[in-house]
Amino acid sequence: MVSPRLEGKRGRPVGPGLMLLLLFLLPLSIQADPDYESDQLVVDLTPRTPQQIAAFYEGRGFSDAMIDLLREQCFITVFIKNKSRDILWLDLDHWQFTNADGPLVRRDRQHWKARWQKMGIPLAHQSTFRWTLLPEQLDFLPDEREGGNLILPRDEQPITLSARFDTGEQREGEPIEIKLEDVRCADNP
Repeated sequence: MVSPRLEGKRGRPVGPGLMLLLLFLLPLSIQADPDYESDQLVVDLTPRTPQQIAAFYEGRGFSDAMIDLLREQCFITVFIKNKSRDILWLDLDHWQFTNADGPLVRRDRQHWKARWQKMGIPLAHQSTFRWTLLPEQLDFLPDEREGGNLILPRDEQPITLSARFDTGEQREGEPIEIKLEDVRCADNP
């Protein structure tokens, strides 16, 4: 049996890496009930299992040492869409994660850069990894959408996310504040 061939722009076949990414992100585009939705904004969180994370990065040729370290983390894929007619500002410094024990420290780009450099990870893999993360800061134009991963310490307790989005071209508008409770790290089935 011949597998169907997915073609991208200009009729060229889509490579296996892009196919895997599409499969990884597909649930974001079809989920019926996002975690937060208003007239201005959609935010949806999809926790990923260690098995999903391992398969995704293994497909990109990451080493066993990198994959083992990533399996130990709590990955949450975030989808954001600006539904307003104004600019919305993502700034992860305005996102706080807490559980019953207090604040959780998000493992940001600088954390991972230091980790990968200490492990001697090739720059190509470091770049690929950075590409999968949610941007630290981003202006969302009307109808624009973005997605990527957040990484937290793996914990069994429910997590609360409090996030603020500034609005307006110069961030002069009324900020949008959201609170998402009972976010959980995903486990393997």
